[in-house]
Amino acid sequence: MKYIEQDLVIQRMSGRKILNLIFKVLFLFATSLALLALAILLFRIVTQGAGHLSIDFIQNFASRFPEKAGIKAALVGSLWLMAVVAPTSIILGVGSAIYLEEYAKKNKVTTFIQVNISNLAGVPSVVFGLLGLTIFVRALALGNSILAAGFTMSLLILPVIIVASQEAIRSVPAELRDASYGMGATKWQTIVRIILPAAIPGILTGSILALSRAIGETAPLIVIGVPVIIQFLPSGVMDTFTALPMQIYDWSSRPQQEFQQVAAAGIIVLMAFLLFMNSIAVFIRNKFHKRY
Repeated sequence: MKYIEQDLVIQRMSGRKILNLIFKVLFLFATSLALLALAILLFRIVTQGAGHLSIDFIQNFASRFPEKAGIKAALVGSLWLMAVVAPTSIILGVGSAIYLEEYAKKNKVTTFIQVNISNLAGVPSVVFGLLGLTIFVRALALGNSILAAGFTMSLLILPVIIVASQEAIRSVPAELRDASYGMGATKWQTIVRIILPAAIPGILTGSILALSRAIGETAPLIVIGVPVIIQFLPSGVMDTFTALPMQIYDWSSRPQQEFQQVAAAGIIVLMAFLLFMNSIAVFIRNKFHKRY
């Protein structure tokens, strides 16, 4: 009887090892496939667009001639757009998360709000474009300005930032809150000095992903009527502008092969812009991560 039980244990262990090996190979294959697709995409973009990268490409405005086409207006417009989107979405998103987690009572109303916020994170971007067109462009008469586009993009990424911030706030150990209250701190002092610094790594991670989505979205900008080509730089948030996704979309939709290569160069600039933004956020996140 004893030997039979040992054989059963050995068989179970062997079965678990085989199952573990199968899943290991499966996950390795999935990771390799994703990395292969990314490598092919990067190789194609770099080989097509590297030849058009130059100082003139950064300093020139858009043109109907591919050799004279530049990305200056789109790059500056994207900077203006992010200057509106980042503070608006992060302040509103983190503020909403703090209220829902620290102040709002846990009842059916807050549960309903939570479910709807999570559902909004999966709504197609064109729907937010229609919302921005109705509210900001027409009702508030902001036109196709930087402010209207920035508010529209903020609505697009707001659910993602709220959900990520809530998860980061929940992950703060209860012992830190209790110790703060035990020292006589008020709720607001505990939030500002204990909870937010400890939750900043998670908040910034969600914000990085959300802002990366916002800077690469084209559908909302098309819906609110952002032009693809302008020959001037905006001087304020009420000016008309264009953005990198719009410019790349225009070049990639043209039949000339030369413009396909110019579009690839624009994608490289967009990726560099994303890496620059993300590096700043990652630096801040790692700085606070070492403290907590």
